[in-house]
Amino acid sequence: MANYVLVHGAWGGGQSYDRTAADLRAAGHEVLVARLRGLGSRSDELHPGITLTDHIDDVCEQVAAAGFERFVLAGHSYGGMVVTGVATRLGARIDAIVYIDAFLPGDGESLWDITGDFEHNWYIDSQKHTPGLVAPIGSVDFEPVPGQVGRHPLLTLLEAVRYTGEETKIPSRTYVFATDWGPTPFRRFSLQVQAEGGWAHHESKASHFVMADQPEQTTAILLGLVA
Repeated sequence: MANYVLVHGAWGGGQSYDRTAADLRAAGHEVLVARLRGLGSRSDELHPGITLTDHIDDVCEQVAAAGFERFVLAGHSYGGMVVTGVATRLGARIDAIVYIDAFLPGDGESLWDITGDFEHNWYIDSQKHTPGLVAPIGSVDFEPVPGQVGRHPLLTLLEAVRYTGEETKIPSRTYVFATDWGPTPFRRFSLQVQAEGGWAHHESKASHFVMADQPEQTTAILLGLVA
C-alpha cells in the first residue's frame, strides 16, 4: 500500500481528482486530496492575503495530520507551484513527484515569471473590481460557485519558490503533458524535462483536465510509480 497526495489547480478544488482518488483507493492505497485555503471546499476562507506559502503550509499540515511518513505527490496546473514548494520541505519523504500538465518553477521563480503577457494581462485586469482576487482565465461574466470554483488569490501567482536542496532527494520525477489543449503554457516544461533527462515523460490526448479526459491513463501512471 502506498500513500498519495493530490494537489489541484487554481480556481477549482479537489473535485477534479474525484475519479483518480476513487481509482487509487480501489487499488488499495491511501489518498489525501489536499484542501487549499480559499479554494474549492474552502472557498468560504477566500481573501486577498492568501499566499503560495499558505497553500504549501496547507499541504504539509494535511500530510502530517494524515500520518504519511512517505508518499507520492502529484500536482495539476497551478498545483505544480504548490508541490514544488512542498518538495523543498519534505523531499526526503517523497517517493515520486508528478506534474500533471502543471507549472514547473525553477529556483526563485514565481508563476508570474513562467507565464507570458496573455496571463499577466488577465491576472491584473480581471481583479480590478475584486482587488487581489483573479477570475478564472478566459471566463466571461464570472460568478463563483461556492465549494466548486471561485476567484483565485493574486499573491499566490506572484510569490516565488525557493529551492533548499531537499527537492533533490526525490528519486522519481514524472511530467504528463496534455497534447489537445492550445495555446498551452505547459509545452515549455514538457520540452524542458525531456532535455534535462532523469524524468519520466508522458503525453496525454486530453484537454488541460487530464484526470477527467484520460482517467485510466492518469491512474495507470500513478500506480506505475509504486508497482
